[in-house]
Amino acid sequence: MTRRLSVVGLGPGRADWCLPAAADRLATATDLVGYGPYLDLIAVPTVGRRHPSGNRVEADRAAFALDLAAGGADVAVVSSGDPGIFAMAAAVFEQVELDPPRWSGIDIEVIPGVTAAQAAAARIGAPLGHDFCTISLSDVLKPWEVVERRIEAAAGADFVLAFYNPISRHRPWQLGRALEIVRCHRDGATPVVVARQVGRPDEEVHVVELGRLVPDDVDMRTVLVIGSSTTRTVAVNGREVVYTPRRYAGSLDSALVVPAVVGRPAI
Repeated sequence: MTRRLSVVGLGPGRADWCLPAAADRLATATDLVGYGPYLDLIAVPTVGRRHPSGNRVEADRAAFALDLAAGGADVAVVSSGDPGIFAMAAAVFEQVELDPPRWSGIDIEVIPGVTAAQAAAARIGAPLGHDFCTISLSDVLKPWEVVERRIEAAAGADFVLAFYNPISRHRPWQLGRALEIVRCHRDGATPVVVARQVGRPDEEVHVVELGRLVPDDVDMRTVLVIGSSTTRTVAVNGREVVYTPRRYAGSLDSALVVPAVVGRPAI
């Protein structure tokens, strides 16, 4: 009996950004479990039965997939991006910890994928070229006070910030508050990458200054990458590129660095 469960990252949506190991598992699994729209993103041939579910039932989805595997199925649980980042891998292990005997003997593996932040960064240059911090603005599973403390700490430490789940109709004000916190630590000209639906047909990626970014320009399918004090924009072959230098002002070899100018205009 198989008793196998793989948590698989699809990447952001493009077929050629789905890693070969992920594609192989999707092609051979007897059962595919996931949020309905993510199952629709699978771009490789599959033979398994599909079990779609809603967006806010991660725990139930994980338990269902584990039960399938415990019954002998070869299960693939799908997530967009990477399954270990704000996604289904943690949900599966949470369920296992709640009732270890129920799912003992299941072979569980996590197959990585290209994250939304990585994909967005690649489309615009290299804004994650130095230390960065990824924060979900959703307060569904953690108190908003915790989110604020983390934004304050990361912004104060001058990390590049990648914001996931930035806004929704159920959370209309949190992004505005998050931007208020960041603006206490960043110049208004700091570049912000606004990346929506990266890797999908309706992809939109553009750059806006932090002082000009408004929540109305963002939706739940957007990831934001907010630059650090050293992040800059340059013109490369007629297009705007954002990057964060690998060296930091004050380092031993900082003499090699172009002096940091926050939000320097494209040249």
